[in-house]
Amino acid sequence: MLHVGALPGTPRARESVTALVDRTVREASLYAEAGLDGVMLENMHDRPYLNRQVGPEIPAVMTRIAVAVREAVPLPCGVQVLAGANEAALAVALAADLCFMRAEGFVFSHVADEGWMDASAGTLLRERKRLGADHIAVWADIKKKHSAHAVTADVSLSEMALAADFSLTDAVILTGSHTGLEADPEDLKAVRKSQPSLPVYIGSGMHPDNVASFAHADGFIVGSSLKEGGHWENPIDPHRVAAMVQAVAALRS
Repeated sequence: MLHVGALPGTPRARESVTALVDRTVREASLYAEAGLDGVMLENMHDRPYLNRQVGPEIPAVMTRIAVAVREAVPLPCGVQVLAGANEAALAVALAADLCFMRAEGFVFSHVADEGWMDASAGTLLRERKRLGADHIAVWADIKKKHSAHAVTADVSLSEMALAADFSLTDAVILTGSHTGLEADPEDLKAVRKSQPSLPVYIGSGMHPDNVASFAHADGFIVGSSLKEGGHWENPIDPHRVAAMVQAVAALRS
């Protein structure tokens, strides 16, 4: 995960667009050289986030950054626009010729930090069809972190994965309750058992010591543990990156 710096107009914006592009390209290049399999862009520094709707400057700058990353790094690249701005992410992915996007609130509704989020599968996939963007895969979070799911307490994670599959997601993402907290390996087993053909990614809390616990996942989205001190806001720590790459290589072998 590439945590793009605070974008123009957001409370913590400090850097020029050129500086944002240059830093993200450097980080993507470091990951590529270390042997990671892909990268994803996320506007995590834009906190506090807006609920679903972002200004036009956000996808515009994200697109510029994404194009620069894709041209500099020969890796699959995806995008997420917080919070839950799925149609904006789709637009970025289409304009920058990315492979996939990460979607919040795809099926079922929940209460996020930003407020109530309704399910978006129907509108998002219709927009994807309208734009001729069916080649862009949608990876959907289920029971997403930083959210309350009391309203769906009677819906198991496996049932939610079934609903996401029924609603034509290309993959689901399992997370812990907050950034940097690992998912439950038992949740992965349950989703795998109920939906054996649906790709499943682990979207938080991955580090070299726990990769074996998630051996049956299709992949890991890693951010915080690759940074200095294991905190997402810090610079990348090459030693942590190397340790993660080695752990995954050992798992594959």
